[in-house]
Amino acid sequence: MTGPASGLRELVLVTGISGSGKSIALHALEDAGFFCVDNLPPELLREFVRVERQRAAEQHPDRRVAIAVDVRSAGSLPHLLPLLAELKGEGVAIRSFFLDASTEALVRRFSETRRPHPLSQTDDGPGAGDGRRALVDAIELERELLTDLREASSVLDTSHLRPAQLRAWVRDLVQADRSRLTVVFESFAFKHGVPRDADFVYDLRVLPNPHYIRELRALTGRDAAVAAYLEQQPEVGEMLSQIETFLRRWLPAFAQDQRGYLTVAIGCTGGQHRSVYAVEWLCRRFGAEVSALVRHRELDARE
Repeated sequence: MTGPASGLRELVLVTGISGSGKSIALHALEDAGFFCVDNLPPELLREFVRVERQRAAEQHPDRRVAIAVDVRSAGSLPHLLPLLAELKGEGVAIRSFFLDASTEALVRRFSETRRPHPLSQTDDGPGAGDGRRALVDAIELERELLTDLREASSVLDTSHLRPAQLRAWVRDLVQADRSRLTVVFESFAFKHGVPRDADFVYDLRVLPNPHYIRELRALTGRDAAVAAYLEQQPEVGEMLSQIETFLRRWLPAFAQDQRGYLTVAIGCTGGQHRSVYAVEWLCRRFGAEVSALVRHRELDARE
């Protein structure tokens, strides 16, 4: 193969648990200018890349391609990671995103759409009943089959995301500067669960809560009045300073380890005041050094 200058600008691999939003992610990539292929068998990936690199070199030098691979190609999945490593070694710029969601969210989505899980069919036999594996069992089997692929990818938790949120988050990710480590600072509410894609989790529930100030209750951590209140609390500044110190010590190590993507999740009780303020503060502090992205899981869900 020729060098990356004569090939594809970018190849994005989208994979993940069935029902986690892969189709929505592909549509977002298509809107962002990617040529998208759904459920490409891994055996065809090398030939597909060869054809696309040739097309990019001859006609479309800025061509970006996205493919989706999932458990429907279960028999070929063990060969996928070694193949991706080979392609990267040959100069193909590959980014792999794994979409995940809680079992509760997946069960709800399958129930709402009435679509069968791709692994729900089982061989008949003693105890097989109607020949369909319980949905939860199928989901857990799929998690097991995709474990290695998840560990080698940037994980995106879609448990609490509306389609519009997921589309926006995917667009942000592919637009991030590939030459620098991308750090996602995400606020969340502990009462709705910790994000499954978090690499670091910080708990701000011990800090003074603006929720108990009547004038601040309806506001968010992005509002000046809430920020002013939190800035006056010494323990808020102390905790944020300690988080910043930790991240400054270890982010360079992650970058040297060729990690392209890291999620720092900041949680409070409702995901409205303290965690939102902290995420905005940290993004400002690190924005000049990394490709910093902001997510507010609970606030984004309201918009």
